Amino acid sequence: MAVSYVKLRKLLVEKNMSTADLRRATGLAPNTITKLRQDDEVSLSVLGKICALFQVNFCDIVDYVPDRTDRQ
Repeated sequence: MAVSYVKLRKLLVEKNMSTADLRRATGLAPNTITKLRQDDEVSLSVLGKICALFQVNFCDIVDYVPDRTDRQ
């Protein structure tokens, strides 16, 4: 399974926030921010913190990207 945080990056631009601002506002660890930048999977609690900050739903910050193995 793959994920994309393009929506989150667009939201950060709209809010005029950097990933450093996001990290400070949510208390996320630097390695978690790196995972978000690299479109790696993060926990639901991380996504929940981001959603709470921006008052949005998961679908507003992350997209599911199916792998070839996910397609049947």
